Amino acid sequence: MKKGYLVLADGTVYEGIRFGADASAAGELVFTTAVVGYGETLTDPAYFGQIVLQTYPMIGNYGIIEEDLTAKPALSAYIVREYCETPSNFRCDITIDEYLRREGIPGLAGIDTRAVTRHIREAGVMNAMLCDEVPADLSSLAAKDYAAGGVEKLTCKAASEIPAEGEEIAHAAVLDLGAADAVIAQLTAKGVRVTRFPAFSSAEEILAAKPDGLVLSAGPGDPAALELPALKDLIYRLPIFGVGLGHQVLAIAFGGKTFKLKYGHRGGNQPVTEVGGNTHITAQNHGYAVDAESLSGIANVIFTNANDGTCEGLEYPNHRAFSLQFAPETCRVPRDLTNLYDRFINEMKGVR
Repeated sequence: MKKGYLVLADGTVYEGIRFGADASAAGELVFTTAVVGYGETLTDPAYFGQIVLQTYPMIGNYGIIEEDLTAKPALSAYIVREYCETPSNFRCDITIDEYLRREGIPGLAGIDTRAVTRHIREAGVMNAMLCDEVPADLSSLAAKDYAAGGVEKLTCKAASEIPAEGEEIAHAAVLDLGAADAVIAQLTAKGVRVTRFPAFSSAEEILAAKPDGLVLSAGPGDPAALELPALKDLIYRLPIFGVGLGHQVLAIAFGGKTFKLKYGHRGGNQPVTEVGGNTHITAQNHGYAVDAESLSGIANVIFTNANDGTCEGLEYPNHRAFSLQFAPETCRVPRDLTNLYDRFINEMKGVR
C-alpha cells in the first residue's frame, strides 16, 4: 500500500492510501452526500476541475458497470473512506480501482472523510491537491480556478441532430454547456427532435436550424465567467428552458447575479420546495446559486432549496422562459417533475 496525502490550500493535511492512477492532481475540493450512484458521480461533467470526496464510507461495492456509464470522468481526483476491492454484482465489469487506473484519475482512501467534510462545511470549499509528498509552498494552490475552461473542453465540437422517438411534436435547439445528454434523452423520449449546438454557437447559427425553443444545459464552472453572446439575442425570440448551469446563465442574461455557495449542493438528497406546493428530493451538483433579488420584477421564484432557502427555479412571465437549478427527472418524492419538460414542449408547440 502506497501512502498519499490530501493537502488543502489552508495547510491542513490528511494522510491516506493511494488507489486508482499513480499521479498527482489538484482541484477544488468538494463533497457529495450521495449514498449510491458513484458511477454517475465519477462521470458527471459538472465535476470538471474538482477533487470529489464521498461522505458515504464504502464506495465500489457493486463495481463499475460499463453499460451504465454515460461519459468520461471529468473530475481531478477521488477521495473515499474505503473502496471495495471485491465487488459483488453480476453486472460488474471491473473494480473502481481498475476503472480509475484506466481513466488516469488518482484516488485516496483510508482517511476520515467525515472530518474533511466538517472542515469544508466550516471553512468553505477550497482548493486542494493529492500528492505523494507535502509541498512546502502552497501559495499557488489557493489562487487557481481549476474549473475554468470546463465548458470549452466538454461542449460538443459540432452541431448534430438527434431524432425524436416516435412522432415528432416539436424541434428544440440544445446549447451544450458540457452536460447535455440527460436533457436530450428526456426531450427525444417525449417526441422532440433535438439539434445540439456547441456552447459558443452564434444566434444566427441556432436560428438557421429553425427551432421551436432553446434549452440551456447543465455544465461546470462559474456562470459569471462564462460569456455566451448569443443568449441575449435569443431570450426575446424563443421559448427557453435552462437546467443547472443553464439556469444560472439565463439569469445573468436577464441582468441577474449569481454567488458562490459556501460548500455547494452535491448529492442525491437535496430537498426542493415548490412555492406554495410540495417538497421534492432531488439530485444536485452545483457550487453557485442565483441571487433571486437581483431579478426582482423580472422573474418569479418557483422553487427554493428547503435547507438554505436559495433559489432553485425561476420563471420569466413576459419572456416564455423558465429554469431549474436541478434536473426534473432526478426527483423521487412525492413524484418526479418531468411534467416540467411538458411545460417547455407546450411553449414550443405554441410557436409552431
